[in-house]
Amino acid sequence: METLTIANIALMLGALFVLIGIASSLIASRFGAPLLLVFLVLGMLAGQDGIGGIVFDDFRATYLIGSAALAVILFDGGLRTRMASFRGVLAPAAMLATVGVVITTVATGAAATLVLGLSFVEGLLVGAIVSSTDAAAVFFLMRSNGVQLRRRVNNTLEIESATNDPVAVFLTVALVEMILLREAETGWVIGALLLQQAAIGAALGLLGGIALVWALNRFTLPHGLHPLMAVCAAILIFALTSVLGGSGFLAAYLAGLVLGNRPVRAFPSILSFHDAATWLSQIVMFLVLGLLVTPSTLVHYALPALLVAAFLILIGRPLAVWLCLTPFGFGKREKNFISWVGLRGAVSIFLAAIPTLTEVPNAEIYFNIAFFVVLVSLLVQGWSVSYMATKLGQRSGEPTPDPKRLEIDLPGQLELEMVGYPITENSPVLARAVYPSWMRVVMIVRNGEVLTPEAAGQLRAGDYGYFLAPPARVPRLDRLFAASEGIKPPALGMFSFSGDARVEDVSRLYGLHVPADLKKLTIAEAFDERFEDRVEIGDRIAIEPAFLMATAVRNDEVAAVTVEFDEPEEKPATHVARMLARLKEWRSRRALARTARLAGSDATPKKTEAAEAVGGQSVGSGESAIPNQGGKTGNTA
Repeated sequence: METLTIANIALMLGALFVLIGIASSLIASRFGAPLLLVFLVLGMLAGQDGIGGIVFDDFRATYLIGSAALAVILFDGGLRTRMASFRGVLAPAAMLATVGVVITTVATGAAATLVLGLSFVEGLLVGAIVSSTDAAAVFFLMRSNGVQLRRRVNNTLEIESATNDPVAVFLTVALVEMILLREAETGWVIGALLLQQAAIGAALGLLGGIALVWALNRFTLPHGLHPLMAVCAAILIFALTSVLGGSGFLAAYLAGLVLGNRPVRAFPSILSFHDAATWLSQIVMFLVLGLLVTPSTLVHYALPALLVAAFLILIGRPLAVWLCLTPFGFGKREKNFISWVGLRGAVSIFLAAIPTLTEVPNAEIYFNIAFFVVLVSLLVQGWSVSYMATKLGQRSGEPTPDPKRLEIDLPGQLELEMVGYPITENSPVLARAVYPSWMRVVMIVRNGEVLTPEAAGQLRAGDYGYFLAPPARVPRLDRLFAASEGIKPPALGMFSFSGDARVEDVSRLYGLHVPADLKKLTIAEAFDERFEDRVEIGDRIAIEPAFLMATAVRNDEVAAVTVEFDEPEEKPATHVARMLARLKEWRSRRALARTARLAGSDATPKKTEAAEAVGGQSVGSGESAIPNQGGKTGNTA
């Protein structure tokens, strides 16, 4: 009976700490604290030096829990990544995930050798353990903080953090073997092992993802089992790949990537279930890691660990980023931000458990240093992600509020799913006259009545709408229906330009501010640069004090925009009047120049023509221009 009582107490405490973690997240969110840090501190408080007094030193159980949790988190990361995000960033992200990890290992390892008084190989082991950015931390903190980054930076970070773990794991295992055997492997053997990890991980990840898609679509399972099948398959793929000598981390991510980019039955329920599974994995993993550490012992390593963490954050990571990304044309601000968001998380503590499991000398040093580095990374970098994104001009728009979306799976239908949204007074969709061509209105619920789209007419605040859309594009609908503060009235003046006009020319024409990173780009290129996913009608870029608003999209590129002037609150129409006068003067000069050319004169005024036509010409996109503003706004650098 005593054994049963102990087991029940363990269950009670486990559930209690999870509930406390969930409750603490509400408080932490108000102060902008990284939630992962909250869970880690809760685990420490529950440990033997904390108020809980729980003695926990089972590294094998930690390794098991960490493996399962990371498999779920990485699978979820792949599940939410669109293949289109790889366009233009695969090479730089791959460079960061491989060469960047090696550079970070060597640089940080050299610093650790000096600070900790270890041999060079032992110092390299410290560097390898903390060398990889944590996909779990990056994915989680970006989404929980509502940070929308510019497309190239966002995709580079996500792909790098999801694929650099195999290199870090390999370096850690190879260095552990070198320390235990007291001999170094030859370079070609190390390279062969690395290729083996990557090849087996990639092959089994892709095959596992394809097999999972086939099984989900082939078999009719009872309601609710599809998400469970997906999460169990993710853990199976991770474990099987690891047993066969491949990278389980890479395999789990690729399996999720395949599943997330193929038509799959019950995909909305799978995605919803993984939201909860990822949260639970994060909470449990960080609580266990917090339990494992002993704060009284950690204090003895505080100074050297702080020096190692400072070197990694300020020198090691930036050195790797600048060397790897400079050849690909990344700007200074982009490289500085990617350097700063190299968060360390559970993977580093997870890798630090390997020396303890293999009984490597000085194993305690590796674990405590890694734990302290993660603590500093979450505290300093994690807390400042949103601030640095704004300061370095890497936001693609304002944080998107979480929409109140209802997803309905359609049996036998893989290409479309039905989603429902409440229409609030601040919903951006109310400011639009044209909806995306791929969205179909099914029905509208208004005042307790179910209406057809024809009977309902235009959407109104207080409605509840149901729509059909391709699963991959549903997140884009969220921006239309999420409650948004501060929607402005329609613009006073709008003038149309084609997508191949240069931003600088249009801005000069109206005397507007040109963001530095957009000066050499066409309008179509500027929208592609500003937004992380495909542009849709109504998206806007600020060229203060006006906006470029997309009014036609063709082949996922902006084909036409309007220059939109908002009415200032203090001096109505004054600024617009100046712009209209300037436009009238420019048109007059063009008319005179045209007359001069017809007369055979050589005295044509040299003025930049910013667009082929002005005044709302058609560009053949198949989508109508919208008279009102809407969509998301691109951030200026």
